[in-house]
Amino acid sequence: MKTLRHFSQVCLLAFGALGASVVSAQEFKIGFVNTDRIFREASTAKSAQAKLEQEFSKREKDLVDLGNTIKTASDKFEREAPTLSETQRNTRQKQIMDQDREFQRKRREFQEDLNTRKNEEQQVMIERANRAVKLVAEAEKYDVIFQEAAYINPKHDITDKVIKSLNSTAGK
Repeated sequence: MKTLRHFSQVCLLAFGALGASVVSAQEFKIGFVNTDRIFREASTAKSAQAKLEQEFSKREKDLVDLGNTIKTASDKFEREAPTLSETQRNTRQKQIMDQDREFQRKRREFQEDLNTRKNEEQQVMIERANRAVKLVAEAEKYDVIFQEAAYINPKHDITDKVIKSLNSTAGK
């Protein structure tokens, strides 16, 4: 009989502790933001992308044109090589190689400059997104906001609220 009463008391304590943890868990408010979506959908991210495209489009076009010019010159050389003297062949081949080396250098510089600017814009976007997340979290009294997770229940996803907050403060 004592064992049964002891078992009942242990069960009561266990259910009481379980009930207390459920109440505690209900008071703990969590959220999740999908940073990839923010970088794709927020108006500030879109305007940063458009700004980069405008800033680098002329250089990119010039590179494409230079690459096409070198390709055309190379194709012409391949066609004409059998009829050229060895001196002419060597001269044209050296010219094409020099042009290609210059093209590769310009392409590397372009890519480095583009990556630097992308990183600068991304850093600004990250700072703005973090401020927006903090605003939403404080306004709606979240205890924790996660940015990455293996799985998240969609009811905890506050990405739309963060994007809306970012879009409303875009000009500020």
